[in-house]
Amino acid sequence: MTSERTTLYRDKKNAKLMGVCSGIADYTGVNALWVRLGALMLTFITGGTTIPFYFVAGLLLNKKPPHLYVDQEEQKYWQRVRQSPARTAREVRARFRDIDRRLADVETYYVTSNPRLSAEIDRLR
Repeated sequence: MTSERTTLYRDKKNAKLMGVCSGIADYTGVNALWVRLGALMLTFITGGTTIPFYFVAGLLLNKKPPHLYVDQEEQKYWQRVRQSPARTAREVRARFRDIDRRLADVETYYVTSNPRLSAEIDRLR
């Protein structure tokens, strides 16, 4: 998947320093506060060696395009795709099966002989 919606970006809109942590939060769907706390803890655990990686990521990652998501629902959808593409595909297939089942129910309702519907149509004539 090489879509622009499946790429890691810096999120300058919600950034505190360079937008790397907020970009990771947007990419994974985790709250940015938890990503920032994790980065801070990792910095203390590793003795500060993550700081250069943070700045390198801040320089290498592209800025998040403003037109990336139409609404919040689309953002959540793409976060689920990035987390588990197979699960998201199963969810989409299940939705289509449900829509197909409901459409078949509607077709069955209108195609079969329905005396109440026929009476309503005759009454309207």
